[in-house]
Amino acid sequence: MCGNLILRLLPQLSVALGLVLVGQALAEESVAAADPRDADRHEIEAAIESYVAAFNAKDVDKLVSHWSPDGVYISRTSGDQLTGHASLKEEFTAILSPEDAPNLAVETESIEFVSPNVAIERGSALISRNDSNEETTYQVVYVAHGGTWLIDRVSEDVIETKASNYERLNGLEFLVGQWINEGDGMIIDLDCQWTANQNYLSRKYHVSIDGDVQSSGLEIIGWDAKNEQIRSWLFDSDGGFVKGEWNLHDRKWVVQSLATLADGASGSSTNVLRPIDEDTYSWRKFNRVVDGQLLPNTEEVTLRRR
Repeated sequence: MCGNLILRLLPQLSVALGLVLVGQALAEESVAAADPRDADRHEIEAAIESYVAAFNAKDVDKLVSHWSPDGVYISRTSGDQLTGHASLKEEFTAILSPEDAPNLAVETESIEFVSPNVAIERGSALISRNDSNEETTYQVVYVAHGGTWLIDRVSEDVIETKASNYERLNGLEFLVGQWINEGDGMIIDLDCQWTANQNYLSRKYHVSIDGDVQSSGLEIIGWDAKNEQIRSWLFDSDGGFVKGEWNLHDRKWVVQSLATLADGASGSSTNVLRPIDEDTYSWRKFNRVVDGQLLPNTEEVTLRRR
């Protein structure tokens, strides 16, 4: 009877033993997969956070305490190579003492362990003051010293800031995106995007009636530095072009336009663009004149984001 019981239980015992062995194998695999440097990595990440906090608190002594006794820093202001705590303290005191002392923000891209006691951090930093920002890429060499990861050397490269007129044009950012107006068989499609370095806004449009494109064009909006004026240049599919001057009045953009039509006729108009919400704005033309003849104002057109 005992033998029969064992035979009946044998499949269950085999399954249970199999589950135990699988669980043990998975646990061993998990332990094997763990990065043995995780603890060191976390310590360096905590040191980075502490360093940034000390910099922004203007705590020079704590800042210097993150460096090894023979740590090397190449000054961004003078280009001099500074070595040791005394030189570092003098440099950081000069940087952080003024009322407009900068703030620091960093983004770590990688931490690589090149030996048991040496690690390299690579990343980017933003040094900001009230009136300016500077971006750098950096490389920090850390050494394990007395059970603590300390900075042994820092090298930086300033990221060249590309010229941009974004600050002059950001009031028109509501135009960016794809827009549509539909009604009475007519469809107006608009696509507005920033060009490189946000120096211009590029607007493309198509006007279709019953599915046939009746007109299209390209408008470029930019900043005229000489005259300190937002200007636009529109070129339509008929061969005409329009020059415009943009000004903000009572939360509406008013564009004074001068046109040269394809047949050589001249025209002018006042265009008003009114932001309504993030997904809607309106557009209307007033004071339309072609070759000295006054034309009716247009109806207000409401454009909605696609």
